[in-house]
Amino acid sequence: MKEAAGEANMTVVTIILIAVIVAIATPLINNMMQQTQKRSCCMSNGGVWENNQCTGASDTGCDK
Repeated sequence: MKEAAGEANMTVVTIILIAVIVAIATPLINNMMQQTQKRSCCMSNGGVWENNQCTGASDTGCDK
């Protein structure tokens, strides 16, 4: 019986750890994806990505 309770506790701990990791990683991954999208849009329109800004690109709505 003690082993079953120990396994249940480990399962709960594992689920909580996975939830914490997902809660931390989701905003980081979202931010990276948005930055990559802006950077690639800038470069596709002939611009250069410097200091988190697009310079020299034609204005095609990359700031969405």
